[in-house]
Amino acid sequence: MRPRDIALAVTVAAIWGVNFVVIAVGLEHFPPLLFSALRFGLAAVPALFFVGRPQVRWRWVIAVALALAVTKFSLLFFGIEAGMPAGLSSLVLQSQAVFTTLFAVLLLRERPRRVQLAGLAVAVCGLAVVAARLGPDRPPLAFALVIAAAVAWGLSNVATRRAAPPDSLRFMVWVSALGAVPLFALSLIVDGPAADLAALRTVTLPAAGAVLFIAFVATLGGFGAWGALIKRYGASTVAPFSMLVPFFGMGSAALLLGEPIHAQDVAGGALVIGGVLLPFLVRARPTAENRPEHAPIGSSA
Repeated sequence: MRPRDIALAVTVAAIWGVNFVVIAVGLEHFPPLLFSALRFGLAAVPALFFVGRPQVRWRWVIAVALALAVTKFSLLFFGIEAGMPAGLSSLVLQSQAVFTTLFAVLLLRERPRRVQLAGLAVAVCGLAVVAARLGPDRPPLAFALVIAAAVAWGLSNVATRRAAPPDSLRFMVWVSALGAVPLFALSLIVDGPAADLAALRTVTLPAAGAVLFIAFVATLGGFGAWGALIKRYGASTVAPFSMLVPFFGMGSAALLLGEPIHAQDVAGGALVIGGVLLPFLVRARPTAENRPEHAPIGSSA
């Protein structure tokens, strides 16, 4: 990769990492479902005028919208609201690699290589190390919600792989558009119109900035740049840069939110990231069965 493209990939990872801090700021004002609906609604509405129809079947757009936009991000936002530290959430969410492989085996009949299985075992051990510190500062329910978000992300990755969108930004715009509709409906049902209107009428500058950041910078800007890099270099070259997200997530949360970084979390995080990266580090000759054609959709928060 060219140095400027490496810098761009690192910048996107930094944006997606800092985005976890932005989410924590936004959730101080907005209910999780409304916050997620605003994020995808704002990201989709302007972009729909500049992109064409999705270049894949509608059923895959709908499937990813439900799994990613509606389920994954709702569970993630509820988890952070319930007390899961924002920085640690950026790390735990990487367990999506475990579930992506599991669903690919069950639903796509893929045959994982031994190095992939070994890496996933290491990542699971890392999650166990992180989970060992569950307590008042990281409630078990909040941890479970983020793990459930990773499960939903794994499902969306498998659906995205089947869809094989040639333009990831266009695909994400339509996923956002279709995901925003049920999110607004769920927000009205769960939170009630009064609560949603109150949040919108009393919006603060930090809350408005959080919505604008996650909608335009993290979603449109991040996925636009990420998709361009994948087109240029391929998913197998670009995807490992997403493992920088937890470093930026935990680092920015410590600096901006005062979240402590414990040695046990660092050890667990190293195992998780090391396990996910193991197949990339142990270079094996790719085959038609195991070659990664598409980087995960939804690498950001």
